Amino acid sequence: MAASQGSARDRVGLGWRGELATGILSNLAHIDVLEVIADDYYHAARAGIAALRSLARQVPVSLHGVGMGLASTIPADPRRLHAMARLMKEVQAESWSEHLSFVRAGGVEIGHLAAPPRTPRSAAGAIANIALATRIVGSAPLMENIATLIQPPASTLDEAGWLTHILDGAQVPLLLDLHNLYANAVNFGHDPEQLLLRLPLNRVGAVHLSGGHWIDAPGGGQRLLDDHLHDVPPAVFALLTVLARQAPQPLTVIVERDGNYPSFEHVLDQLELARAALRAGRNA
Repeated sequence: MAASQGSARDRVGLGWRGELATGILSNLAHIDVLEVIADDYYHAARAGIAALRSLARQVPVSLHGVGMGLASTIPADPRRLHAMARLMKEVQAESWSEHLSFVRAGGVEIGHLAAPPRTPRSAAGAIANIALATRIVGSAPLMENIATLIQPPASTLDEAGWLTHILDGAQVPLLLDLHNLYANAVNFGHDPEQLLLRLPLNRVGAVHLSGGHWIDAPGGGQRLLDDHLHDVPPAVFALLTVLARQAPQPLTVIVERDGNYPSFEHVLDQLELARAALRAGRNA
């Protein structure tokens, strides 16, 4: 039974991590949906796939890709797309997502989700790759905005304009990472709420929440690093309230944590804070 919510349309869940497995499986009544890193299962043994399929029968599961590099003028690797297609079919996941980033160029894997130059050309490459991915996987991905510590060189579009260009051109939903948005805004002197309101919020299908920490910038000052190792800050919950007030469609909110794990009771508290932020926006 899914957890009760202030608005029955909205859901709040968690990113599946092995370190959190015991807590997750013991508290499924408090978790509406789980998001699983797809790349971890592309070459998994049958037992691993069977376990994931069993999990998907107990709670809705979405698959999240990290290695396709769809925001690129380089065509996406069909092998990765076919792997996602097989996993979607085997697990019967409800949806899948990827990042608006590139991860390789010139045959070099950079091991990082990097922001391409925000130009009409890179947007066109992303739109073409999303179309290819949709054909191969059989359903359209939700596409996620990423955090960056530097403004992409040679950009002619700002972040909101570039994202809107791709989402409208590809006709796909946005997986809105609110901490990524917040980090980019504060790092480059923008107002986070104003940046949020410039996005096509009617296209938001899901939301990521996470935390980060401040690091020294090379030229002095500091940058906020999105690291998934810390609690969701109050300012990001506040952005979720703004989003819930502005976007009438149902939202699926995923809290991400990749390390420095607190007690699972604390993790559940983070989910409840997300539910409270949603209710505050819906009831405004």
